[in-house]
Amino acid sequence: MIKDNLTVIENRMREAIRKGNRNADEVHLIAVSKTKPVSLIMEAYEQGIRDFGENKVQELVSKYEEMPKDIRWHMIGHLQTNKVKYIVDKAYLIHSVDSVKLAKEISKEALKHQKTCNILLEVNVASEDSKFGFSCADVCPAIEEIAKLPGISVKGLMTVAPYVDDPEENRAVFLKLKQLSVDITKKNIDNVSMDILSMGMSGDFEVAIEEGANYIRVGTSIFGERNYSINKES
Repeated sequence: MIKDNLTVIENRMREAIRKGNRNADEVHLIAVSKTKPVSLIMEAYEQGIRDFGENKVQELVSKYEEMPKDIRWHMIGHLQTNKVKYIVDKAYLIHSVDSVKLAKEISKEALKHQKTCNILLEVNVASEDSKFGFSCADVCPAIEEIAKLPGISVKGLMTVAPYVDDPEENRAVFLKLKQLSVDITKKNIDNVSMDILSMGMSGDFEVAIEEGANYIRVGTSIFGERNYSINKES
């Protein structure tokens, strides 16, 4: 099942890359493995997937310990400041930095581990009350403050687009995040690059790729529906 699903996704990605006039080597698939057992995730690993995304700190830590060490773990869910210490040395990239306070905590823990932590700032482009993230207006001032923190490297932006029936409805969201990244790049802020745009999920990743996504976060289309009756702790 996993092999077949990945083949379908790779074909969809290839077509979106062609339509968007993108380079294939700049678009990466993150397999969102939240609530899924190691046995199932290993099927994706055996098909060559090395980027996996987790929403919960507890799950990321557990799977990090059990699975091969060449995996790049992405923290894509809301991150509480009191949980930073558990993943700062395990996450390849933290996508969901949604406050200056959180960035300061990541900086503090990164220094303890004598490492530089790569982060993305989460932007609530659609201004949804149910979503975390900086507003479009607040993200530039926040980046200027966060960029000064030691132990942190700002690599780009992330957004969680609204759930919609027609993925075209999210094109404006993805376009807005891309434009924000262009605007920030023009500021030439030290310790900030806008190399990464993390946007697009199972239902709309083609549109996200066409509008500039570097990382797409796909779970259901790879692993099937999630079991939310387990792993409720964050």
